Amino acid sequence: MADKEAVGSDAGPREAAPTSAYSSPARSLGDTGITPLSPSHIANDADANVSAEQTFLVVVAIDFGTTSSGYAYSFTKEPECIHVMRRWEGGDPGVSNQKTPTTILLTPERKFHSFGYAARDFYHDLDPNEAKQWLYLEKFKMKLHTTGDLTLDTDLTAANGKKIKALEIFAYALQYFKEQALKELSDQAGSEFENSDVRWVITVPAIWKQPAKQFMRQAAYQAGLASPENSEQLIIALEPEAASIYCRKLRLPQMIELSSRAAVNGYSSRDTVGAGFAQAKEHIRRNRQSRTFLVENVIGEIWSELEEGDKYVVVDSGGGTVDLTVHQIRLPEGHLKELYKATGGPYGSLGVDYEFEKLLCKIFGEDFIEQFKIKRPAAWVDLMIAFESRKRAAAPDRTNPLNITLPFSFIDYYKKFRGHSVEHALRKSNVDFVKWSSQGMLRMSPDAMNALFKPTIDSIIEHLRDLFQKPEVSTVKFLFLVGGFAEAPLLQQAIQAAFGDKCRIIIPQDVGLTILKGAVLFGLDPAVIKVRRSPLTYGVGVLNRYVEGKHPPEKLLVKDGTRWCTDVFDKFISADQSVALGELVKRSYTPAKPSQLVIVINVYSSEHDSVSFITDPGVKKCGTLRLDLTGTSGTAVPARREIQTLMQFGDTEIKATAIDVATSKSVKVGIDFLNY
Repeated sequence: MADKEAVGSDAGPREAAPTSAYSSPARSLGDTGITPLSPSHIANDADANVSAEQTFLVVVAIDFGTTSSGYAYSFTKEPECIHVMRRWEGGDPGVSNQKTPTTILLTPERKFHSFGYAARDFYHDLDPNEAKQWLYLEKFKMKLHTTGDLTLDTDLTAANGKKIKALEIFAYALQYFKEQALKELSDQAGSEFENSDVRWVITVPAIWKQPAKQFMRQAAYQAGLASPENSEQLIIALEPEAASIYCRKLRLPQMIELSSRAAVNGYSSRDTVGAGFAQAKEHIRRNRQSRTFLVENVIGEIWSELEEGDKYVVVDSGGGTVDLTVHQIRLPEGHLKELYKATGGPYGSLGVDYEFEKLLCKIFGEDFIEQFKIKRPAAWVDLMIAFESRKRAAAPDRTNPLNITLPFSFIDYYKKFRGHSVEHALRKSNVDFVKWSSQGMLRMSPDAMNALFKPTIDSIIEHLRDLFQKPEVSTVKFLFLVGGFAEAPLLQQAIQAAFGDKCRIIIPQDVGLTILKGAVLFGLDPAVIKVRRSPLTYGVGVLNRYVEGKHPPEKLLVKDGTRWCTDVFDKFISADQSVALGELVKRSYTPAKPSQLVIVINVYSSEHDSVSFITDPGVKKCGTLRLDLTGTSGTAVPARREIQTLMQFGDTEIKATAIDVATSKSVKVGIDFLNY
């Protein structure tokens, strides 16, 4: 180790700075004794970190969506067959889907009762006074995206206003899917199917930050899908990546082209938005009995038109978020490379529901709507179900009005609350495109319905326009529109009108199941995406030799006669930097005292790529890297221990491993974005 002493002026001291000498965010460095031993270097040891691959009999993917969820599976022996889960009990008129609503019901004692249609129907049938005691939750996944300071203690609010830990709800939901899938697999196999035979895949939006991904993993551990000791059993898949993997395999009968360039599948673009999509859906409905989808082992026909280096965009528009990913194809294997960091935002179909709620507040008063939700939670759910089926009937060329049935308790409660009728409220409000029909319905003109879609669709188009401005995206050949919201003709038409002249716009048939099928393919071959982009700049705070004129005077620290600069940001990776799968970022750290058993290093992140100090604007502490040195030292502890840390940023989650250089023993390492 002696030759390590002179690593150059940028290497830190061998011990940490005294904690009393300065107070800054890097102070914790002083507490734990962290300073870099070696200058940074990135190595591409693709094989250095590949553990002996565990073998699983089956891959089960869970598409945990904001509005609807489902699972699909494939046996590793026949990867070309993807089986979509059994039909669910229940279902809505006008909504054909093999997924179930993401709704969960807990008893008044806070125990799991039911999920999906079963939860909704049971809750609906409860006596209104009894319903107030039960905890009903829906659309709760968005909480993980919208909470800035997500922790394992983050709460969700049920329909009755009561709070419950989000981790419990997510774990209950995943446990439900685990039990359903294992039961179906056991029935198929004719004998008990063990959880240890299953590799689980859970989908999350690509724009989710690390804490939300880690939260999902914790919930899966609590649900018993995998464990921290056997973390490889669970893979987190990014939704638009999964869609992209599936879209590569598409054959012509499996897709609908919106663009005006060519008629695909016998439909011209004019037919396609309305009639073609209806025909396609009918075709799917007829084939619904078969829940098994065959996926070509070869690359699909769509790719026969693609050349090496061609680019395409996947627009995953779901219930909560819209996620955009730009991929480039690498032939002959069909591997994918991400060209621009995932972007998007909360522009899912929920936005249309919020607009409807705002419309109701405008007509009936915000005070009434808030009270109605609390006092008649089940009736509010009914009203939103009625809206959902009409929402799906909205289309650009629709001329006849859409009727939304108001639950009897809405009409009744409004009269008690205001002292006059719902009809009176509609006449009084200045909303002229919503009328009252004598059958007890709100009658909305098509324009009124389209207006509810407008803010959300405008946000999606604007986001796509920004993306198309980027040089990496300028020569895109295809745009794949996937996710549940992609079924909306209004969204299809808007995207076609805005981008039809730039690229070919393609919608896979059975578009709501695209992500689910792609997630199964990803679980079978997680290495298919070879290069990703880091969404943020990551690094740690270190001490460097102080350079007069280069470093600010307030960062000067003198220790044992040596002048150090504090708070220096040691960058692991930059925002939007390309990272190959298996590429490792190496750093070496040394404990302040040989007897020290734990090293905790603060990890910082920023959206900017040029960061000098951890105190710069926009730099946030985002997590900790914890090295557990117990049990790694031999009988004689060397005077200077070097712990080499290897971090991977090229996967769907950030991962870390570490070794004690002197003994070559593995060091237990944890990277934590939730509990720091």
